[in-house]
Amino acid sequence: MRELGYVEGKNLVIEWRSADGKYERFPLLAAELVQLKVDVIVTVTTPATSAAQKATTTIPIVMGTTGDPVGNGFIKSLARPGGNITGLTSIVSDLGPKHMEMLLSMVPRLSRVAVLLNPDNLAHIGVLKNVQAAAQRTSLKILPVKARTPQEIENAFSLMTREHAGAVIVAGDGFLTQQRRQIAELAVKNRLPSITGIKEYPETGGLMSYGQNLADQYRRAAVYVDKILKGAKPGDLPVEQPTRLALVINRKTAKALGLTIPQSLLIMADKVIE
Repeated sequence: MRELGYVEGKNLVIEWRSADGKYERFPLLAAELVQLKVDVIVTVTTPATSAAQKATTTIPIVMGTTGDPVGNGFIKSLARPGGNITGLTSIVSDLGPKHMEMLLSMVPRLSRVAVLLNPDNLAHIGVLKNVQAAAQRTSLKILPVKARTPQEIENAFSLMTREHAGAVIVAGDGFLTQQRRQIAELAVKNRLPSITGIKEYPETGGLMSYGQNLADQYRRAAVYVDKILKGAKPGDLPVEQPTRLALVINRKTAKALGLTIPQSLLIMADKVIE
């Protein structure tokens, strides 16, 4: 927003609200913002967008990142959103098959993959469906595992071990991102190769990430906010999809797991953490 000429305290006031991973708090937080009569609401994650949509049909809502906004009923189409919601979509639902493919490349004898999901995230229904559909074309079996609290994450990894999962896909989610260090440590402790969509995961000890750059998305969200503050209608602003995906691999974690990173992944990698 600063790059667009806004200075907080002078011509901009930001009302920050965070659910701290507790998605049941979103409706109350959205209602608070509506009561404050803010000019624009910016949302991060599908559950946040859902709560904001239910709280107001008049205040413009800019999605910083939201999975399947058409399928979830937030907009009519990417080109013509209609209503009061626009912004940027994530491709969290579409990345699962690619994540599975990359794990297979890293662990060729893989037979069972766990998918760590947050049951409170609507987008994860699509994530699981896409992974299961892709697995049907292989001999892989998929083990859905759900967690919405740190303790449930601990329990989830215990279940993965009992069910003999050979690797884990961590679905994109605000809470799971918040707990990325815990997940990375448990994945290594249980000797499970893992992958998710955000680069911060391998940066905190996870094995791999392949997905969009969230920081870039939020910068683009600021452009939407600027246009709306200058009079544009959100329903007339096309929703953007990510155009660039990045692969990040943590070589230290691969060594800890006894894995050799295949040349095909090294060639693809945008960054290898030593």
